[in-house]
Amino acid sequence: MSKRSYLIISVIVVLSTVLSACATPAPAGGAGGTVTVVSDLPMTGSSLGQTQTIVNAITQAFESKGNKVCDGKWTITYKPYDDASAARGAWDPEVVTKNAKEYASNTNIVLVIGTFNSGAAKLMIPILNAENLAMVSPANTYPGLTKPGKGEKGEPEVYYPNKVRNYSRVVPADDLQGAVGAKWAKELGAKSVYVLDDQELYGKGLADVFNKAAVANGLTVIAQEGIDGKAADYKALATKINDKKPDLIYFGGITQNNAGQLFKDIRNVGFKGMLMGPDGIYEEAFVKAAGDASENVYLTFGGLPVDKLTGKAAEWRDAYKAKFKSDPEVYAIYGYVSAQVTMDAFERVCKSGKALTDRAAVREAVFATKDLDSVLGKFSLDANGDTTDTTMSGVQIRKGKFEFVTLLK
Repeated sequence: MSKRSYLIISVIVVLSTVLSACATPAPAGGAGGTVTVVSDLPMTGSSLGQTQTIVNAITQAFESKGNKVCDGKWTITYKPYDDASAARGAWDPEVVTKNAKEYASNTNIVLVIGTFNSGAAKLMIPILNAENLAMVSPANTYPGLTKPGKGEKGEPEVYYPNKVRNYSRVVPADDLQGAVGAKWAKELGAKSVYVLDDQELYGKGLADVFNKAAVANGLTVIAQEGIDGKAADYKALATKINDKKPDLIYFGGITQNNAGQLFKDIRNVGFKGMLMGPDGIYEEAFVKAAGDASENVYLTFGGLPVDKLTGKAAEWRDAYKAKFKSDPEVYAIYGYVSAQVTMDAFERVCKSGKALTDRAAVREAVFATKDLDSVLGKFSLDANGDTTDTTMSGVQIRKGKFEFVTLLK
């Protein structure tokens, strides 16, 4: 090689080094693009009144940021999915499984807001876990989905085949709700209770917790019994219970498993005692289904009723009403908070220099949620994916309206 050639090559190498050193670093979070967030909720049947307000709130949250995150580099496309079927009029295992497989295979979907029903979560979590796809639920409360020793044998590990958690929720679990419900029953003056459940994961799990807590609080549990959620009527069961003369009947379950007919038949046989249920029947659909039998029913709920919200939560409520010209139901705000968790996680993924299409990075960011300043106040997600917000309320139905009674501890 000639000296002249060597000199030219040396100059090129030096210039390349200088130019590389002066080059602008790659933007955090990659070059940007579009990612999809889906919600998975029952939107066929009587759940629609509740779930449509959740979808509205999720839409509201994303639109408040122009559907953009990471300094506008990434666009969020939000798509609501229905996991119910017309045949069931409620969430359908076949639809849930079909949806989950679609989410898992579509790599542009980076987070799922859902599910609404804990039984649906039981089916969906393992499918998404295998693909590192994060879930944030605005409504699931069954403890066994996340908490060791709080559910059935093998739970929650059985839902996480890759040994890493991908499921979280922004509502308190039923090990809290069932316990405060039993304590409240005693405070209301009950000495004996009859416990019913709809035999689903959520309903039976909640009834089991209530049963155990009732005994611990000195109440007599006459019996616990599961109902057929598709039965034409419950007259025989109602008559049997009425003959036992419990002070309070507790139902663990959801409206869509015939709760309205159950409460009607209980009242129609002449039962004069107290009736109590969980957040699974805290919806207008229950009042409509039960009619006069819903009057004076006590309900427990994680959080505060919409009309009792204050501060940022009240501002959210008023903005919702202005935007959608209707009142949000009780779980709507948790849809909004789920979207806030999502966007906060996305921002931190970008700051780490990773792309939002990196599902593992998104999942890790969700589980690193700490002191998020949401519309419900600051909260974190623990290692199990559970919220540190444990506010619980006691509500009563009076003249067809849900009226706040007390905070429950």
